[in-house]
Amino acid sequence: MTYFEINRICAEYGIKNHSINDDMSISIIGHVNLTHKNLKSLPIKFKEVSGDFSCSHNQLTSLKNCPETVGGYFSCHSNQLTSLKYCPETVGGDFYCGYNQLTNFDGLPEFFEQDIYLYENPVNEIYRLFKQDHRCIYWIREFGAIQGDEVVRDRLEEVYHTLGIDIPKDIELKEYTLV
Repeated sequence: MTYFEINRICAEYGIKNHSINDDMSISIIGHVNLTHKNLKSLPIKFKEVSGDFSCSHNQLTSLKNCPETVGGYFSCHSNQLTSLKYCPETVGGDFYCGYNQLTNFDGLPEFFEQDIYLYENPVNEIYRLFKQDHRCIYWIREFGAIQGDEVVRDRLEEVYHTLGIDIPKDIELKEYTLV
């Protein structure tokens, strides 16, 4: 991609205050709003966005080209995502990814520590078991509690134990098979 093409795309999508990096990614001082643009993929590679970044209400199946760092909130809700691969490594505000088809936490940074909104995703059922405590994300992945469409009971119980949370007597799941 050339400087001219990047500048054209930025103008087309109203992206201002950008600089083009040596690797042809862009850094933005301010916000990026790519909501309701009918995008199937992000049109340029973002590196840093000092404010909020929204790519919600599109047809994205991948977060490829998302910024590595977002200073404000990050929103990718209402797309067709099945993975959070390529999501930002650092987000200063909340992380919104509801209304997708996420079945696990793969792709999130290893020590994910901010509020995440997963409503209307299969994986939200698991997240709600832990009262939406973001600390569970690391341990669910560490113990391999989610395996495809199955949740391994003893591994899930290890997450409860590690977090010092009482294990519920009756765990019922609609989106997964408890094995």
